[in-house]
Amino acid sequence: MYSVFNKNKQRLHRHVRIRAKISGTPECPRISVYRSNKFIYAALIDDVAGKTLAAVDSSKLGLDNPSNCEAATKVGEELAKKAADLKIAKAVFDRSGYLYHGQVKALAEACRKGGLAF
Repeated sequence: MYSVFNKNKQRLHRHVRIRAKISGTPECPRISVYRSNKFIYAALIDDVAGKTLAAVDSSKLGLDNPSNCEAATKVGEELAKKAADLKIAKAVFDRSGYLYHGQVKALAEACRKGGLAF
């Protein structure tokens, strides 16, 4: 089915399985995470309306190294602030097929510390 040597295809397959089970609503949006080689991105998404409510990425935060755990923590803090401005206290976490480890874990914990519950 999928080549053992193609990590991204495996991640996308995991992502499809995850997305089949979770969905975001206006009251409880989905936090979608994407990691590239240079940056990390996170967005609050309302899947019912098909709209992005808020988005943050490490490329616009002016960090020395925008692709490490510290950058992911800053992105999580900023996303939590934007969620608080939108009066959102609860969300569903979509790790997009990535392991819950390193940058993804740092982003999730920073969101929780900022006041988002999931």
